[in-house]
Amino acid sequence: MPPAKKRKTRATNEPEGEAEAAAAQNTNQNEPVAEAELTGGANATGDESSSASSDAAAKAKERQERFKALQARARTSAQKNLKEANVESQRLATDQSQLTSLHRKQAVASHNLLKADAEAAGEDFERKRAWDWTVEESERWDKRLKKKSAHRDDQAFQDYRQDSRKVYKRQMQHLKPDLEGYEKEKMAAVEKAAASGGLEIVETDDGELVAVDKDGTFYSTADSTGFVENKPDKAAVDRLVKDLQQAEESRLKKRRERMGQAEDGDVTYINEKNKQFNNKLSRFYNKASPTSLVH
Repeated sequence: MPPAKKRKTRATNEPEGEAEAAAAQNTNQNEPVAEAELTGGANATGDESSSASSDAAAKAKERQERFKALQARARTSAQKNLKEANVESQRLATDQSQLTSLHRKQAVASHNLLKADAEAAGEDFERKRAWDWTVEESERWDKRLKKKSAHRDDQAFQDYRQDSRKVYKRQMQHLKPDLEGYEKEKMAAVEKAAASGGLEIVETDDGELVAVDKDGTFYSTADSTGFVENKPDKAAVDRLVKDLQQAEESRLKKRRERMGQAEDGDVTYINEKNKQFNNKLSRFYNKASPTSLVH
């Protein structure tokens, strides 16, 4: 019988104990690392949440400031609109003719008061009042009064030449020449003539450029016919047509006024004799009451 194997209890137990001790040591060493990782994750999460909350607060504050600015702007606009509406209502409620009459009466009263004070003091009122004006202003005022008086005396019809002159002067007062377009066309014509050799550009001692006509064809004379090639633009043609239409309407309006016909009145006659008869009836019966007509 082979000898029985002895059981080694001590030797086997020691390695098991050492393994347990090593495992426990490793566990103890791993616990601070895990705790550190957990703490770091928690700190990172807290930082992210705090930054998100701060951003939300900043955005909310910005929106609130924008809203307050819009409210202030709305209040300012409402106050301004209310003020302008009050001014406009006051202007519409005030009669401009009465206001002008009051200003005129005030000026006349002030003039009369100053004149009375000057006469009471024994001074020449016209001479004293002339001290407030210069010679140029006085001459312009006298010229204006003379022109106004001549225009007042020139209202009556004299002959067709004078009437055409008045129409021409009135049209010239309302004429608005296109100076910018004129300068452009002028420069284009000068450049074209200089390029063709018919015009020479000479610079003077003062630095001014002068155009010299070599063959006498650039500047217009009484025998020039270059104006026939001019083609006005559409705006000028429309303006001419509008002026002709206004003149025709004015002529027809004056004709209706001379005939005694209302501008927008109803036509109640078929010929001139019928018109005279209707006018006669109107003179006799328009003031009569309906009851008197019945009886």
